[in-house]
Amino acid sequence: MSTSTILAICVGGLLAGYAYFMCSVRLIAILQQQGYRGSAFLKWYYRSRNIERKKASLLALAVALLTALFCVCFSFAGYRVANLVSALPFAGICVLYCYAEGRHALKVPLKSTMRAVRLGVAYAAVLIAVDIGLGFAMTAIADAVNADWLYLVRFVPFCLVPLICPLLLVCVNFCMKAYEVPHTNKFVRRAARTLAASPCIKAGITGSFGKTCVKHFAAAILSEKYRVIATPASYNTPAGIARTVNEGGLDCDIFLAEMGARRKGDISALCDMVCPTVGVVTGVTCQHLATFGSPEAIFAEKGVLAARVQRCVLGRSCADMGASDALVMGRDFDAEDVKIGLDGTRFTLRLPDGSIPVQLPVLGRHAAEDTALAAALCSLLGMSAEEIAAGIRRIVPVPHRLERRDANGLIILDDGYNCNAEGAKNALEVLRLAAGRKAVVTPGIVELGQLEEEVNGALGAALAGLDLVILVGETLVLDVRSGYLAAGGDESRLHIVPTLEAAQTLLAEELAAGDCVLFLNDLPDCY
Repeated sequence: MSTSTILAICVGGLLAGYAYFMCSVRLIAILQQQGYRGSAFLKWYYRSRNIERKKASLLALAVALLTALFCVCFSFAGYRVANLVSALPFAGICVLYCYAEGRHALKVPLKSTMRAVRLGVAYAAVLIAVDIGLGFAMTAIADAVNADWLYLVRFVPFCLVPLICPLLLVCVNFCMKAYEVPHTNKFVRRAARTLAASPCIKAGITGSFGKTCVKHFAAAILSEKYRVIATPASYNTPAGIARTVNEGGLDCDIFLAEMGARRKGDISALCDMVCPTVGVVTGVTCQHLATFGSPEAIFAEKGVLAARVQRCVLGRSCADMGASDALVMGRDFDAEDVKIGLDGTRFTLRLPDGSIPVQLPVLGRHAAEDTALAAALCSLLGMSAEEIAAGIRRIVPVPHRLERRDANGLIILDDGYNCNAEGAKNALEVLRLAAGRKAVVTPGIVELGQLEEEVNGALGAALAGLDLVILVGETLVLDVRSGYLAAGGDESRLHIVPTLEAAQTLLAEELAAGDCVLFLNDLPDCY
């Protein structure tokens, strides 16, 4: 094998590997959304009718056919020239593919964390190595057989690499866990030491729903009297809490930590890290039943927080979870006489030391209950009813949680981060208050395990009577459709579209000023 051939194979493999990396970089974002769990990623990728897998197959087919065609058409000039010319359609199709991918952004963009960067670099290196290895292997086979036609098409196997990109990515991710897991644990331990050394009060907030809103509302109320740091957005894992502590420090009186759980042991790990002395359990539903296996397991996992803290606040469904001195919604405090509207929520907040009339710029019956839970926590932390009333005036809507926006005369209810049945019921209650036509856009509710068909059927039944029902994607929409039709829903008002963009196009055609549309649960790309 000549030096020029070796150089050509190396350069070709480098460029091909980079091209395939750019074409498949979205896969890294999906793997990140799956918490870098390879099994969950592969389950998503190889499910029936996955558009990402179809696109990869079309890419491989297109570049293979055109590369082979150009090689044959230019064979009269010799295989070296034909191989070089065949790189043109290969490069052109990859550029067009990347351009098309760029026009359809992910709902949850890739977060450029150091872990993602390390994974991307290693994945790109493996792709380049695979392409160079294929080049040398095919050239060696052609040398052994000594057939001109084999020299002509020796680089066509390059074109099939997109078919194995997901497997290569998962393998790279698996190998890198030997570094990433100890590195993440070190990061978490550093945050745990900072938390243990800080004199601030640590409060944990968990539950199947409402965690982020209760945390957001509690931070607003507590800031009337204390210096407060709360984990941002939906940061509710050890890594998310560690990032908050390590990057921002703990110069505060109270630290609020949202605690999420998908599997048994998650809350225990978070309690070991944060060491909360006060806790809130908002409530328990069958959310994450797919990973917990049973409602009893979910209840027990959420109850770990109540058992680990000195004082706790419990939602209605959690009265049996904690000690007798816990504050329980409905018994010790409550949101009473709730009146909902499209401009806010009014209710009477009953606390152990008095009642407060409340008016919030936040929509939905659950806004009143979340505020009551947050206020009860603030009461435990030493705030009076008057201070709580003043703090409540600081509350503003949480983005994407039944957040109202007005555009071109339309009322838009953005409940994109809702993914539980109780929240869906409350959002639909607000939608039905609208005076104009009422529309809903939803992909259904996920992570319910064996209850997905039942819950999504009930969701479909709740949509009957609306003026326009748009179901998005392919995940659970058939169950929603079945429930809608079984409840007497008008099939002419029901539409199933593949993407959110298609739903928005349909809304633009159907709705006018004065109408109201609810975006109920915008699933991340990993579904």
